[in-house]
Amino acid sequence: MEHGTVYNKTTEPQATPPRRCPRIGFTLRRLWGWRLPVKVVQTLFSFVALVCEEIVDDCSSCSGLYMFEFISCSAFLLSLLILCAYCTDLYESLGEHTVQKL
Repeated sequence: MEHGTVYNKTTEPQATPPRRCPRIGFTLRRLWGWRLPVKVVQTLFSFVALVCEEIVDDCSSCSGLYMFEFISCSAFLLSLLILCAYCTDLYESLGEHTVQKL
């Protein structure tokens, strides 16, 4: 008792699982059938709309054009994000529930 042998640790420290780097792989398992072509066409159309808006040099009433630029840019980025999330291994890394919530 003098050397503290009575008060030994009674629990072992928990081992933390090793952290894995997320793999970046390409798969079409989650976007099959008609969903993949629709998402690709949606992404291409939003990109074409963004490029067409940037071509305009002179306008008389630019408020609508700025709104169109914001919407087309947002649609392009969100469509690209959806394609990246569903067609890469990011879907498994985040989890199905998180992707569905996003």
